[in-house]
Amino acid sequence: MGVQGLTGFVEERGAFFTELRVRDTKLVIDGSSLYHQLCFASAVDFRLGGDYGPFAAAVRDFFGSLRACRVAPFVVLDGGRGADDRKLPTLRSRAAERLRAAHRLSRGDGGCLVPLLTREAFVQALGRLGVPFVQCFAEADREIAGLANRWGCPVLSLDSDFYIFELAAGYCPLTHFQWQSVCAGGGAQGCYVPARCFSAERFCRHFSHLNRSLLPLFAVMHGNDYLDAAALEVFFSKVRLPRGCAAGKGGKHVRLQGLLSWLSQFAEPAEAVDNVLKYLRKHQREEIRELLCTAVEDYTPADVNLEAFCQDGKYECEAARKADLPQWVLDALAQGKLAPFISDALILRSTFLHVQVENMQRPSAHSTALPIRRVIYGLLLKASQKTEAASPSKQTSELPVVCEFDRLQKTLKKTFVPAASLPTDFCDDHFPLDKLMEVPMSHRQMLLLETLGVKMSFLESIPSHLQLPVAVTCYWIRCSEPKVKLHQLKALLLMIVSGELHRITNDPDPTVVCAEDDSIAYHEFLKWKEKKLQNKDFDLDAAHSFCQWQCCLQMGLYLNQLLCTPLSEPDLSRLYSGTLVHRLYQELKSTPAVENLFSSSPKMTQLYQVLLNMVESTVSPEFFQKMSKTKSEPCKKKKASSKRRKAVRCAIPETQHLCNVNRFASLGVDD
Repeated sequence: MGVQGLTGFVEERGAFFTELRVRDTKLVIDGSSLYHQLCFASAVDFRLGGDYGPFAAAVRDFFGSLRACRVAPFVVLDGGRGADDRKLPTLRSRAAERLRAAHRLSRGDGGCLVPLLTREAFVQALGRLGVPFVQCFAEADREIAGLANRWGCPVLSLDSDFYIFELAAGYCPLTHFQWQSVCAGGGAQGCYVPARCFSAERFCRHFSHLNRSLLPLFAVMHGNDYLDAAALEVFFSKVRLPRGCAAGKGGKHVRLQGLLSWLSQFAEPAEAVDNVLKYLRKHQREEIRELLCTAVEDYTPADVNLEAFCQDGKYECEAARKADLPQWVLDALAQGKLAPFISDALILRSTFLHVQVENMQRPSAHSTALPIRRVIYGLLLKASQKTEAASPSKQTSELPVVCEFDRLQKTLKKTFVPAASLPTDFCDDHFPLDKLMEVPMSHRQMLLLETLGVKMSFLESIPSHLQLPVAVTCYWIRCSEPKVKLHQLKALLLMIVSGELHRITNDPDPTVVCAEDDSIAYHEFLKWKEKKLQNKDFDLDAAHSFCQWQCCLQMGLYLNQLLCTPLSEPDLSRLYSGTLVHRLYQELKSTPAVENLFSSSPKMTQLYQVLLNMVESTVSPEFFQKMSKTKSEPCKKKKASSKRRKAVRCAIPETQHLCNVNRFASLGVDD
């Protein structure tokens, strides 16, 4: 949620805040706001696809500051879009804005864009740190407010809706929460985090002692994520707002101030609503009344008992009960073991695929991972498939379809993707979704690996926490279009090895002595990183290829989670660094010797060679040689003609191997 322009207005007037020393208290934290804030603060170059190591370090430092001040945090994360999907227009608008931001970054302009796997890296970091958290079934605002009031503690967020909620201990904006400047307190009180707390009392007093209960109506009328202010444009065009500011002309926050002053003449919300409706046509009044009343309820703290989740891990809310999902799915969603992407696909048959800094002239980077997503949809919707097939009006061969919002060049489009047909083990009457965990683990592992196109025997020599990324890399090599270059593959594998070297030197197994040559190799690597890179050019095509890898990894993670982790989940903070992989790629092109970066460590050298040989063995011997040859003009023309043919929408034969498909085939496209 969010109230248009309210944060800017409040920030310009410091009189609405009180000073606060945060210590010896519980604190309810809006997880989405926090990971966005920490991501933007820790990022160096948003074009490079994310550095999850520095981000995870920022998360660790943040909660370290809270611990030093004896603050007990509880993080509440947004879930999926909810069964009513009321925010769809807002989400489409935000997705389009992210697409514009990605395009600006791809051209070398400034801007910010949250890297693809930031949320997953945040959830992993919370788990490692032992910070308690819950992932709500839908949007978290009401549940955050409810828990904060139950505990009598502040809310920490960046969401302007918390200026509107009635909060017993107030709202602390993250921008005024100085966690990096912990102060030593006097006497026995100990240290504290300097912060500022919004005072609703001061705010209402500023507007002729406005009744506090009218703030939700103000938020709805001024425009929030659930109700567009355009619905009330007739009202704003006719009403005479105080200070001569009808129709919102004459200043940055004129309409906002005028509306608050106008509302201050009413004793309570019902009276104000009646006066709003007087300005509307009679046939519109009841519809607008219902819209306003429904939207105002969004500012009522939820009665979901998150405190019970803290104690026994059981998350219960009415919306979740109505969704009629298997209990294990509800539990996994609440514990952050399944992503909101899963609940959106399951409940709404609709998903958003988040854009990255890609080559906008090429198909979306997410198209590479389409076969993985189709398997996910197949697992989630197979029960629905039977129900539909049983209907006489449906063809028995018809597969469930999911609507995906993704980019088509520089425009947000929706495409309709059929779920994949699954092996009998996952489709017969014995194993509907609620019984998926009863499928033998070996079968679940086989489905994951067959989707990625590798065998378990192929991965056995790899450390368990690297098996999923290596399988994803094999899939990426075979399925990416345009084809992955050898230097890109080597850069990616060297990056993975550097993460492994960091792990064994910084968090060594206490039962194993860290080898001296590993320490030497790690220090040499750090010295290399400190050197200035001669060529700082940004290669958009390389970025596009690494974006495809992250898309494949994201969907590989989601499929692995849905199958209850037949493979270990990798630590993203040590797995991917966009800055590092781009630098390695640039240097490999001019200085091939950088491939020997870890030569001081026989163990790391061997790991790199094993990974490289394994991944290369999944493609033909000529795969990379062909890519290095200059294409003749006839070849280029033939390829262009082939691309035009592939653009035609047609059905994907179910018997065709998952990777050998035109990834835009069978997708109905709609604006």
